[in-house]
Amino acid sequence: MNYLAKRLTVMDPDRCVGCQLCMFACNRRFGEGGLEKAALHVKSVGGFERGFTVVVCRACIDPPCARVCPTDALTPRPGGGVTLNASKCIGCKACVDACPIDAIFWDDAIGKPIICVYCGYCVNFCPHGVLALEEVGR
Repeated sequence: MNYLAKRLTVMDPDRCVGCQLCMFACNRRFGEGGLEKAALHVKSVGGFERGFTVVVCRACIDPPCARVCPTDALTPRPGGGVTLNASKCIGCKACVDACPIDAIFWDDAIGKPIICVYCGYCVNFCPHGVLALEEVGR
């Protein structure tokens, strides 16, 4: 089988208007409303004059978050990024500190990281073509 991993890509950050529809969609995959469990964040870089940025896991080939996890709760995926085994996570937040782009968010309710699962659900809700789900080789 020719398996291709997927990763979320920010195609054109200049098109982001800060609507956060991608965040609402991501959170919805948990069956909840709001923004708390979104695995990507839209952040202002200085208001409407300066625009917005989308912070999302870039699916590192050699993920630093997985390297620092003391319980191997984060497993590197083929093609980049990680998979979270929440039952192994002890809530130490080492992964959050290790992420060079601050793309690992924290679920305070359960004391575990929020990691992008590269499902692409958010892409379908971005009205401006800012996000895309790409297939990447091993």
